Amino acid sequence: MKCRALALLLVAAVAGWVPPAVGQEKETSKLAVEKRLRDVQKEKSSLSVEKAIQALAAASSFGQVAISPDGKKVAWVEDLGDASGTETGNSAILAASIDGKAPPRKITASSRTPCAESDIAWGPDSRRLVFLSDADKPGQQQLYLGTAAGQPAKRLTHVKGFLAGPKFSPDGKTIAVLFTENATRAAGPLVAGTPETGEIKDAFFEQRLALVDIATGKLRQVSPADAYVYEYDWAPDSLHLVVTSALGNGDNNWYIAELSVLDATSGLMKSIHKPALQIAMPAWSPDGKMIAFVEGLMSDESSVGGDIFVIPAEGGEPRNLTPERKASASWLTWTQDGKIVAGEFIGGDSSVISVDPASGKLESLYRGADQVSAGTWGPSVSISSDGKMSAAVRSSFAAPPEVWAGANGDWKQITTRNKTAQPGWGEGKSIHWKSGSFAVQGWLVYPAGFDAAKKYPLVVSVHGGPGAAVQSVWPSSGDFSMALAAAGYFVLMPNPRGSFGNGEEFTRANVRDFGYGDLRDILAGVDEAEKIAPIDSNRVGITGWSYGGYMSMFAVTQTNRFKAAMAGAGIANLQSYYGQNKIDQWMIPFFGKSVYDDPEIYARSSPITFIKKVKTPTLVMVGDSDGECPTPQSYEFWHALKTLGVETQLVVYEHEGHHFVKPEHLRDRIRRTVAWFDAHLQH
Repeated sequence: MKCRALALLLVAAVAGWVPPAVGQEKETSKLAVEKRLRDVQKEKSSLSVEKAIQALAAASSFGQVAISPDGKKVAWVEDLGDASGTETGNSAILAASIDGKAPPRKITASSRTPCAESDIAWGPDSRRLVFLSDADKPGQQQLYLGTAAGQPAKRLTHVKGFLAGPKFSPDGKTIAVLFTENATRAAGPLVAGTPETGEIKDAFFEQRLALVDIATGKLRQVSPADAYVYEYDWAPDSLHLVVTSALGNGDNNWYIAELSVLDATSGLMKSIHKPALQIAMPAWSPDGKMIAFVEGLMSDESSVGGDIFVIPAEGGEPRNLTPERKASASWLTWTQDGKIVAGEFIGGDSSVISVDPASGKLESLYRGADQVSAGTWGPSVSISSDGKMSAAVRSSFAAPPEVWAGANGDWKQITTRNKTAQPGWGEGKSIHWKSGSFAVQGWLVYPAGFDAAKKYPLVVSVHGGPGAAVQSVWPSSGDFSMALAAAGYFVLMPNPRGSFGNGEEFTRANVRDFGYGDLRDILAGVDEAEKIAPIDSNRVGITGWSYGGYMSMFAVTQTNRFKAAMAGAGIANLQSYYGQNKIDQWMIPFFGKSVYDDPEIYARSSPITFIKKVKTPTLVMVGDSDGECPTPQSYEFWHALKTLGVETQLVVYEHEGHHFVKPEHLRDRIRRTVAWFDAHLQH
């Protein structure tokens, strides 16, 4: 005993411990050792967080990849980081032959300084390509015409505003581009909003379709001045275009957009389909007879999922080509032989399929447990005109992003930009479980340095949306969920009902049941994770952003199973939220009616309704310019917890929208999130 006591004294002395008074020796000794252990854990946590931040910034990302129509060349947008790997907003365009006989060649508007270059589109001749660049004036992109041979690019436009999505006409004479004249910010509700003062009016800028004549450089806005155009595609005659559009506020009215045909000469626009739900990805068939599109329940403009439909080009009854398919189409295009190639979420995987509209025959071109994307949020590829060759950026939890290209499903790696990047987290495994009548899938990411003999805390990370899905993908530099895995946590990323990847019935299963069935799915996923991995059931937390932030808020009002939470850009009160957010049109498909017509259904799914049940320490974070999930929602939740004596913190980030962009804020969000869970789960 004496030797053991002496050893403890020596250890304590090294830790800076001073002997207590005789009567307090046992009690004080225990407290001192516990404090030292907490200090050591805090130091280890800080080191692991910084390692996680470094690991997240270790890989370059690719914004887009585009294969030439003849299938022989591929171009891509490579995002450029600073010395620490943090994204800067600058990017470069490179092009290479798929056969690998020549090294990649830079395609740029300026070789002098780094600039923001993006939105590649090949010409039908496979020699020219068009792209956007702010080489002339930082922050103001213009349209440039370049060549695959890397010759000096020609500036085509001299506009003030926001440009996006250029495409050559089939005859190669004209370039169409989306143009928001005099815009004060980029399009979409995810970016930081412009502060409003004085008399508040429903003011907005319309994104219109403009046509640029290549020979003269003349730009002409062709779509109606009061309509916001979201997406478009050329007709094979180069005289018409199909568009998805809505009158009025573009950020809000995407949810009620219609499918229309636009005359490129007169600017007259005719609606041919008013959908019951959201539509995206319009594409005109090569014979000019049909238009294909994706329709389904979608919660965010850029996050596409649904069934594949075709409609006669002159209008008529749409036909669903993928009814009851247990997948969610996220992108599509036509090939010269009249087939539709589509990307889709399917059970957590990426899939590429070919569909024959005439026979309904469906063929799988690729399926894999990685993310495959040509630049959209969901699975997609860039495909040659004959449909035989394709290109995409591929990545997974284990493999950093690189450009791949070749015959469909038999791609070869084109780039080696991230060959030295290594994951700073553990293995990611696809797991499945039952919840009621549904089969649910999710990803369980193991902690870095996993030791099977130890028990670990678990944090559930709920994705945004709900119309979205988690895939095995290399994380971005601001991914706080993967930072948790790097810092010693199991991280469960579920795809509960409402998510893409399991068909429209599954995606629509939380309509008028927001928060309830999806929470049951999540809790069942926690049960499954605890069965298959060494997880300490007493150390489970929950986090998420946007819909994930809402679910974190709602979860802690329904159960005490979670011992800590971080709710990012969440929704506390759906009744007040209806009047605060700038995209209230998304709520009608999910709740059936407006809050003014059915306030009870909104109250039923509001965390604030059940706020007095909360016992869980909750960190709340949000941007001060978030138009999608406004700051007052986070303030209301934090204020209620503070008033009720529940441990809480609120952090508001200056001039950040729904999607954070400032590197210092992204890193601070990671540090605060990990520190919060360390304080409550690492003991």
